[in-house]
Amino acid sequence: MSNPDVEAAGPARAATTGIKPPPGRYYAGGDGQQHAPPVAPFYYGQEAERERQHHTWLVPLVVLANVAMFVVVMYYNDCPRNGRGADCLGGGFLRRFSFQPLKENPLFGPSSATLGKYGGLDRYKVVHGGQGWRLETSTWLHAGLIHLGANMISLIFVGVRLEQQFGFWKVGLVYLFSGLGGSVLSVLFIRNGVSVGASGALFGLLGAMLSELITNWTIYTNRLAAMANLIIIAAINLALGILPHVDNFAHIGGFLTGFLLGFVLLIQPRFGWLEQPFGGKTKSKYTACQIVLLVVALLLAIAGLAVGLLMVFRGVNGNDHCSWCHYLTCVPTSHWKCDN
Repeated sequence: MSNPDVEAAGPARAATTGIKPPPGRYYAGGDGQQHAPPVAPFYYGQEAERERQHHTWLVPLVVLANVAMFVVVMYYNDCPRNGRGADCLGGGFLRRFSFQPLKENPLFGPSSATLGKYGGLDRYKVVHGGQGWRLETSTWLHAGLIHLGANMISLIFVGVRLEQQFGFWKVGLVYLFSGLGGSVLSVLFIRNGVSVGASGALFGLLGAMLSELITNWTIYTNRLAAMANLIIIAAINLALGILPHVDNFAHIGGFLTGFLLGFVLLIQPRFGWLEQPFGGKTKSKYTACQIVLLVVALLLAIAGLAVGLLMVFRGVNGNDHCSWCHYLTCVPTSHWKCDN
């Protein structure tokens, strides 16, 4: 089960990053005043691309899909009919949509058995049951109403801004593959239980925001403050993952996948680049550093997912190769125990 508090922090990027004023957009006339360029229709390039905002429809659609999946799961959970009777929360008016008892699920949701039946991430079923599709379907399920609400609010805050700037298909790819990357790492290290939630995908968007800031470094002004904010937000959220019953491996896997994909999909033209009319010469569209980061990140992302999936379907136990890694998802204290 993913941490419902992890994604509650909105993106710092929109409030903390600034874009340099576009160069070459104005020229000084004979009167000493600035005027628009005389051949405005031919001034394409990074400024025009950056100022154009894409219509946002994917993120709202994903939110609706997650809500619809929660409703469907609650319908089939049918707490009163499955033997809990008066213990079901809200059974008097919610009827078959009533929640499991709070002592069983404090997040106001279905039973773990129902989540496992309808697509939750179960290592045994993935590795030994040939149900690899659970690596993706689990990212569309949520453990409860609180879990769902926190994740969807976070998705709106983070995802809408990214979709407006980069378009639906780039953000959609980061979201889907980050969710997959989180599930892969989770199966490698989490041996028992059922894991659900969009946390891995959301952490992927957060990771992509960080790599986007790095690769497009030249077009931002207060970039150090923006990077500090993003790193602090990511660190705090990942630190919350050491609490019990939180699948922090999904968060880490999603973040790393999104971080790599951000270098590939969210690259923007360098500061000062303009596309000249009639084949005129100008600066190259991307810097050498951007190209190197793109190639390296693409190779690492492909290799990481390929090797991870191969290890998953071979039944490899990641804990056998990393004796301390289990502390990344839960640190035992005097107040709680960690059972994997």
